[in-house]
Amino acid sequence: MNPVENPFSPGAGTQPPELAGRDELVRYMDISLQRVIMSLPSKSVLMVGLRGVGKTVLLDHLRGRAEELGAQTIRIEAPERRSLPAMLAPQLRQALYRLSRNEKAGELAQRTLKALAGFVKGLKLKYQDIELSYDIEPEPGLADSGDLEFDLITLMECAGQAAKSANSALILFIDELQYVKEEELASLISSMHRMSQQRLPVCMVGAGLPQLRGKMGKAKSYAERLFEFPVIGPLDEESARLAIYKPLHDAGVKIEDAALDLIVKETKAYPYFLQEWGKHSWDVAETSPIRVEDVLFASRCAIDTLDESFFRVRFDRLTPLERRYLRAMAELGPLPQRSGDIAELLKRPVTSLGPTRNNLISKGMIWSPQHGDTAFTVPLFDEFMKRVIPGDNWRDE
Repeated sequence: MNPVENPFSPGAGTQPPELAGRDELVRYMDISLQRVIMSLPSKSVLMVGLRGVGKTVLLDHLRGRAEELGAQTIRIEAPERRSLPAMLAPQLRQALYRLSRNEKAGELAQRTLKALAGFVKGLKLKYQDIELSYDIEPEPGLADSGDLEFDLITLMECAGQAAKSANSALILFIDELQYVKEEELASLISSMHRMSQQRLPVCMVGAGLPQLRGKMGKAKSYAERLFEFPVIGPLDEESARLAIYKPLHDAGVKIEDAALDLIVKETKAYPYFLQEWGKHSWDVAETSPIRVEDVLFASRCAIDTLDESFFRVRFDRLTPLERRYLRAMAELGPLPQRSGDIAELLKRPVTSLGPTRNNLISKGMIWSPQHGDTAFTVPLFDEFMKRVIPGDNWRDE
C-alpha cells in the first residue's frame, strides 16, 4: 500500500487520526472550560498517567477547544532545568497583547503588562534564566516584590480581571508539570486557589507523570481539593480497536479481525504504541486487507523503532548504576516492585540505593505507587531493558 497515504504518524504529542476512548473526559473538560469563561466555579484539571497514554494529545486538543470558545491560552512544556517564571512570562505577554486589542479589556490588559514587567524585574536576580525584557515601564509596587508566590497571585489577579472584562478567560496549559520545582509549584497552586476564591476566569489544565498528584499535595496540602486528577491510562479494548480500525476504514483499507486483535495485544492498548503498530502494519502490507502475517512482521519493525527512539532516548540519560537498577526491576517483572527486592538482586543495601532511586524519579523514569514500591513510568520498558542488557552479567557489575 502507498506509504504516502498512511493515516498513522506517531510522534511526541502528534494528534492521532482517531482520538478514541477519551470522550467522557473531553465532555467534562468542555463543560469546565465554558464555566470558567462564565466566571462560574470550576476546578482546574491535572491529567496524570504513564508515558505514551496520550496526555499531551489531550492537552493540545483541549487547548484548541478553549480557543474555539474564545479563551486566551498559554501553552508551556516544563523542562527539567528552567524556572516557572521564565516559561510563563513570554507566553503570558502574548496573551495580554491579544487581550489589549479588546476594547473592553484594553486598559486592564495594559496594566497587567505593567504588572508583568514588574514581575520579571523583581524575579530576574532570583531566577537568572529569565531573559525577557520590556519596553513597558512597570507600575511600582505591582507584582514586583521578588516574592514568587505573592507576585504570581497579584499578576494572575490582574490578568483574570482583564480576561473577565473581555468576557473571555485565561487558561494555562502546562505539560510535564512534574518537573516544576516544589516552591514554584506551591506558588502556582496558590495563584489558582486565589482565582477560584475570587471567581476570576483563570484556570489550569496540566499533565504529568503519576507522581504529580503526590508532589502537588506536598507543595500545598489543599491541592487535592483544588484540582481534579483524572488518570489517563491505556484504552479499553473496544476503543483500542477503534483507534486502528476507523483510520483504516476511512482510507478504504480493511484489516482482519485476528490482525486487529494482535495489534491490541502487542500494544497493550497504549495509544502511542497503537499508532506505531498501525503505521508499520500499513507500511508492510502489500494490499488490503491487513493480515496477521503483516502485523507479525510489523511488530518487529515497531519494536526496532521504539528501541531506537522512544526507549533509547531515555536509556541514554541514565548512569551505569541507574541502568542496573532498572534492569533489576525488569528482571522482577513489569508490575510495581518492592525496593528491598530490587536491592537484593543488586546485592546492595536498600539505603545505599536511595539516591539512585530518587534520581530515577527526578528523571521521570520511575515512580512510587505507594511507600516502598517502585514502578516504571514508561510502558513496556521492562521488555526493552531485557533486550538492551541481555543475560546476567549486570548482576555482578
